Amino acid sequence: MTDRVSKETRSKIMSRIRGKNTKPEILLRKNLWHSGHKGYRLNYGKAFGKPDICYVGKRISIFVDGCFWHGCPSCYKKPSSNKKYWSEKLKQNKERDMKANIKLKKEGWVVMRFWECQITKEIDKVSQEIKEKIKKTIN
Repeated sequence: MTDRVSKETRSKIMSRIRGKNTKPEILLRKNLWHSGHKGYRLNYGKAFGKPDICYVGKRISIFVDGCFWHGCPSCYKKPSSNKKYWSEKLKQNKERDMKANIKLKKEGWVVMRFWECQITKEIDKVSQEIKEKIKKTIN
């Protein structure tokens, strides 16, 4: 199936999609910061998969997964066009996520993943879960 917009327009649209500093990430970081949990690093390159938020001393890695890009079970809607491309893209994203989880756990990291919709709808619950994990984790 052909695209409804030109290649140049599609390129411009896709270039505007953020990989870092998304609204859910910022919302979570602000919530953690204002509650006193400030010692995190962003997109920590020394941890496999570059977690969105990392508490390096506690070895806690936090990923904020976009509902569309990672296939949230509660709110993902399959695109109606270019179905083969998007199903393969989603499959690759999920495989990459699993690979990062496995590798980080083998290296002694605690891995936490949250959906975009969880953060936007239940920020206090998500933040509390992270705070409890920080308290339980021994340096």
